[in-house]
Amino acid sequence: MKAYAKSGLLRFSPLDAHLLQFAFADFVISLTLYSFVAVAIKEGELIEKGVMRRLPEGFDGNTCPYIFTWSEKRPCPTWGMGSGCAPFYNTCKQGTANTRMVRYFDEDRFEIFANRDIEKDEEMLHTYISLKWRGCFSELNDIVHADEKADEKKESA
Repeated sequence: MKAYAKSGLLRFSPLDAHLLQFAFADFVISLTLYSFVAVAIKEGELIEKGVMRRLPEGFDGNTCPYIFTWSEKRPCPTWGMGSGCAPFYNTCKQGTANTRMVRYFDEDRFEIFANRDIEKDEEMLHTYISLKWRGCFSELNDIVHADEKADEKKESA
């Protein structure tokens, strides 16, 4: 199964990065997706533009990993659902992502650029700005930063 973005730069692949669960009445559909590059992308190139739909006031994004932190304030008062392939980008440690998201909070839109040359079939990665503090990312944060925790243990021993 492949679904290409309108730009033709990205494609979805049903692997095991993100497990999405959609509940409809009495059943749950689980779908696993990554976002991959369909053609090589040069450093600095605009990969995609998107819009952000703000979620209702009171929505707790700390419990839902499939939505975006849509504010620089902490605790985060505003959460959003992004368009395009952006919700399917996986995360990685700060400074290692092959993309970066520029957020225009006041305009409810974003742009994603390549941090470096990205080869065809490479997974799209950006560092979630809430990776270190959102409760729903605690297990993921431990995995992404496992080497740092190992270094801390060595230093304290």
